[in-house]
Amino acid sequence: MKTETVAARGSGAVRRVLEAEIQAARARGAEQPRVVDVGGGSGGWAVPFAAAGCRVTVVEPSPNALATLQRRAEEEGVSELITVVADDSDALGRHVEAGSADLVLAHGLLEIVDDPAAVLTALATAVAPGGAVSVLVANRHAAVLNRALAGRVDEARRLLESVDGVVPGDTVLRRYSAVGLHADLEAAGLEVTLLQGDRVISDLVAGDVREDELAEFERAAAGSALRDIAGRLHAVARLA
Repeated sequence: MKTETVAARGSGAVRRVLEAEIQAARARGAEQPRVVDVGGGSGGWAVPFAAAGCRVTVVEPSPNALATLQRRAEEEGVSELITVVADDSDALGRHVEAGSADLVLAHGLLEIVDDPAAVLTALATAVAPGGAVSVLVANRHAAVLNRALAGRVDEARRLLESVDGVVPGDTVLRRYSAVGLHADLEAAGLEVTLLQGDRVISDLVAGDVREDELAEFERAAAGSALRDIAGRLHAVARLA
């Protein structure tokens, strides 16, 4: 059985949490934990999970992203561990058995789907008892701060006052606050067990910074009050 760590995009704080979930699944008796990556794109998380010995299902509608995913999986020798579903996130229930996944990922997904509440309900349906749902979303407060620091104060104010955390010209449909994300997960029947920041200062730092120093700071800051200005919010939730 492979035991490599999950080395994927995202901060060390996110990675460590997800590795712990896989270890917990193995402790429950899952020799090859089942991971479902909804909107998994080109395999930034799926390939490392497969390399760590998990069976991964990727639900992704983009042919270009799936082509890249398949190429990366072949290069890593893990194609047999990855199942590709070329469909939208709202089709999750048709392709993944209810209560079958040890870990369900929705990273960078809720910001762009038409009905995030329906997607969250589908994620909750797919996760197994004892398993976890991992959600990574754009943080509205970080977007406000970035614009303000760039001198775009009027745009920052409009973004701050926006119901969905977006302004005309944005490439996403919504951004989240920690409070809003927590409420939406609970509304889907999930209990939030972790809510931390990802990329707390990585998008703000100017000049050269040693990668190891930045990574160490990010890990320390992820669960602090600085969470609320992080570029992204990371939540882990379980069936209530």
